[in-house]
Amino acid sequence: MFFKSPTADQALALSGVFQSAELVARIATHGDLPEHQFLNSMSVLLNQNPDSVINLYGSLSELDIGLNSMRSIITDRSSGSVDVMRYVIGILYLARRLTADVDKTKRVAKGISNAFQQAEHFSPCHDNVVANIAGLYTETVSTIQGRIQVSGNPDYLRQTAIAQRVRCLLFSGIRSAFLWQQLGGKRSHLLLHRDKLLTVLPQ
Repeated sequence: MFFKSPTADQALALSGVFQSAELVARIATHGDLPEHQFLNSMSVLLNQNPDSVINLYGSLSELDIGLNSMRSIITDRSSGSVDVMRYVIGILYLARRLTADVDKTKRVAKGISNAFQQAEHFSPCHDNVVANIAGLYTETVSTIQGRIQVSGNPDYLRQTAIAQRVRCLLFSGIRSAFLWQQLGGKRSHLLLHRDKLLTVLPQ
């Protein structure tokens, strides 16, 4: 089968998936994140019509965590967190399953649109916006077979506010996975042709 090398935009979108996975691992383990990192993730999720791929994420510096994680794991497959890679694979899987379910996709699109309007009145990180996005995740993504089991400190994960942020971060990862698919990203790029991704990753 003819193999088409990944593009720079595909690599950026995939690094967005890695970034969400890294942030999920961090908040699940440490119970907190710098607010600007969570704000960026929420902004990515709520922006359904970006002018460009880089516009979606704001700038390359906003993707540092995802780019470094992706580069590290591609360069040395034994490096990085096993949980992070598990989350990446899980996010990509859920994005594919969600795309195949027209009804759920419509519910997600409507829910995200409502949350965007709500965020304009408050902020993307407002408690009500976070709670609504987390509820939307529970009603749609969590009903898909093969949902992601998050590992971490149970004392943190039992806290409602942290559990809601974890769902929002996973949702943001799915948003990046959607974009990756729309740009022609394939599982083979990540599983079989990781070296090709290195050549298009920003340095």
